[in-house]
Amino acid sequence: MKKKDRYLDFDARRKKLKFTARRKSFQKREMLALLILVIALGLGTCVFFYTKAKIDRKGKSELSENQLIKHQHEELSGRTASGPYGMWIARPTGEKLLEPEEDKEVWMANFKDGRNAVKAKGIYITASKANKNIDDLLKLVDDTELNAMVIDIKDDDGRITYQMNYQPAIDINATRGYISDINGLIRKLKEQDVYLIARVVAFKDPVLADKRPELALKLKDGSTFRDKDKLAWVNPYKKEVWDYLVGIASQCAALGFDEVNFDYIRFSTDSGMANVDFGVEASTKTKIETITEFVKYACEKLRPLGIFVSADVYGAIISSSVDAKIVGQSYLEMSKYLDYICPMIYPSHYGEGYYGIKYPDTEPYNLILAALDASRKVLNQIPEGEHRAKVRPWLQDFTAPWIKHYIRYGSKEVRDQIEAVYDSDYSEWLLWNGNMNYTKEALYTEEEATIHYANRPTPTPLPLPTSAPLPTRAPNSGKYYDSPWKSGN
Repeated sequence: MKKKDRYLDFDARRKKLKFTARRKSFQKREMLALLILVIALGLGTCVFFYTKAKIDRKGKSELSENQLIKHQHEELSGRTASGPYGMWIARPTGEKLLEPEEDKEVWMANFKDGRNAVKAKGIYITASKANKNIDDLLKLVDDTELNAMVIDIKDDDGRITYQMNYQPAIDINATRGYISDINGLIRKLKEQDVYLIARVVAFKDPVLADKRPELALKLKDGSTFRDKDKLAWVNPYKKEVWDYLVGIASQCAALGFDEVNFDYIRFSTDSGMANVDFGVEASTKTKIETITEFVKYACEKLRPLGIFVSADVYGAIISSSVDAKIVGQSYLEMSKYLDYICPMIYPSHYGEGYYGIKYPDTEPYNLILAALDASRKVLNQIPEGEHRAKVRPWLQDFTAPWIKHYIRYGSKEVRDQIEAVYDSDYSEWLLWNGNMNYTKEALYTEEEATIHYANRPTPTPLPLPTSAPLPTRAPNSGKYYDSPWKSGN
């Protein structure tokens, strides 16, 4: 082979080798770059979704309590309609029960109870009726099984209905003379062995709120909150309000009342509550905790004075945590301290289909039976041996023509409710009629009632106690009523 040919062959071989090596190197770098790109995209996607989820969680956790309250009230307003005496729920939604809290506290362990309990069967009476028509109402009690009266002492408008010698009330001009001779009234009723209950409206108090604006509920702009009736409420978070109420109840004990009954022991249900600023006290306590603490505080102060303590609550809060949170009433927690808890379970206050009853107002017996069955199941969550309030429900002795499906309430309808109380294994009840026109025909004489109670047929099915929690109930299928009637003083 010639030298020239060898040279050319070598050069070609060298170029080929270099060309092949470079090509393979380029392919490897291309694959590596693609792999890095895929990994980077994957990591970037993971980081994006992780960051987004973290931000969402943080956003939810930082949602203020006022925003949550506003949302709850907007949801509530969306399923309400107006009635002639207040607000009621038209479209209920489902909600779980409040979970019972562990509470190993031995409450008032050293309290020596010398009070005499009475199985009360009573009627509500305004101050003006107690002053002017007491003889007619007393005759009704004498002629029937009734033995108790619930008399307005601090009414729906914050007015104290007699000239109470209590300086904080005098200072704000809260005392009135609707009952001209309170001592004479009490003496007269006691001579007839009437069990006396003083009704004290708690946190709905336009008088105290207007005279002591620092104790009133305030909107975020600093103005005083007023409900749909243009009435101001006091702030349940304020300890000074607690002391004012306990002071009034203490005066009732000194007068000779057997029991104080707190009504409106709750927060307003008005939609404007979403804009209320409850103050610094609300930063560490929920509404339920605040109302429960007031109940405990009041009982600790008042029971040693020889007076029983009771409270009125919405029937809907027995099994609905939605309503309990809005109004601040826990049926379970309040019952750990009260002597008596008084659910307002008027059949007309429940929406269609509640407890499986198509039109609750038309089936008073079944509605009361179901509501008190719910009550018993809730209270059986309180361990045996611990304090548990006695249940004394408010029953309906009025007709409710403002609802679509109603019936006239007469002797049978009122009596059916009373029998449902007994068939639920409870023995006390109160009748409400804002005009005090009670249905005498629904009531037995004391002797007849004793015989009838002893010989009544066994209910079917027998409502046996159970510790099982309630199933989910539709919240507030009943109605948010401020009161079926104003007190009319």
